Amino acid sequence: MTVTLDAADVFALGPAGAVAAVREALAGGLDPDGDVPRAVVPLAHGQGLLMPSESGGWFGVKVATVAPGNAARGLRRINATYLLHDSATLTPVALLDGVALTTLRTPAVSVAAGLDRLRALAAGGGGLRLVVFGAGPQGEGHVAAVRAHVPVADVTVVTRSAGPVPGWADRRLAAADGEVAASVRRADVVVTATSAREPVLDGRLVRDGAVVLAVGSHEPDARELDSALMGRATVVVESRATALREAGDVVMAIHEGSLDPDDLVTLADPTGWRGDVPADRPLVVKTCGMGWQDLVVAVAAHRRKEGPPAERS
Repeated sequence: MTVTLDAADVFALGPAGAVAAVREALAGGLDPDGDVPRAVVPLAHGQGLLMPSESGGWFGVKVATVAPGNAARGLRRINATYLLHDSATLTPVALLDGVALTTLRTPAVSVAAGLDRLRALAAGGGGLRLVVFGAGPQGEGHVAAVRAHVPVADVTVVTRSAGPVPGWADRRLAAADGEVAASVRRADVVVTATSAREPVLDGRLVRDGAVVLAVGSHEPDARELDSALMGRATVVVESRATALREAGDVVMAIHEGSLDPDDLVTLADPTGWRGDVPADRPLVVKTCGMGWQDLVVAVAAHRRKEGPPAERS
């Protein structure tokens, strides 16, 4: 029987459970470069995304849509549904809320890749100072994922214009506010979770040793981070092939001569992102989103809801 996991069921896994699922999959030998590339289908009013993946006895596929015009209609920009199958029989076993899954797994990947650096920064005591560009679900999700693993002292959210302070932040600044630069200079962690197509901050302001978690888009001509930052940072990506195809932050920095593709650290190389990264350089984790991430978090959410086979009704 195919069970349904609504948004509450997916979110019940929690940020810590999602991060653990990602790290356990990678430690078990999952190679993101072996994943099936997403199919992007141009549509009249946006994009359709098909994201299949198979691993660990499971097969799943997310069908997502991106409609830039939906914000003006008061509707969600991204909608998605996820279908999980048993690999042996190819029988559908679960239908999941794809928006909740995306909201949970995206920060889980960012934090999974940057967790050792985050813990090292937190070891100094006092909690980490975060600056988050973007007040949407991914900004909130990244703060929750960081909070689930290390103490957080302060959160500043930066948006295009002024507005109410979200419940998960301590203050909100408009992008043009002069205090933004000072906040970035002090930050231990910078999160960029926007729909911007141009850099949202001056990369020279990011201090050595800080962590930058960049979400942004999956398009090679859009970026949130400038070449000044990418050129002086250790850059961790999900997959080299995916980054060179979809990550505008990476693609444009390479084109501008600031970044060498051979210097990219991938999630398939845990020795690179789990401790051998120079501590005196910013650590940039640039993600685009891949099918394997949806799969491993969907499986973890499904197992949590259903319990071990002997406990299932």
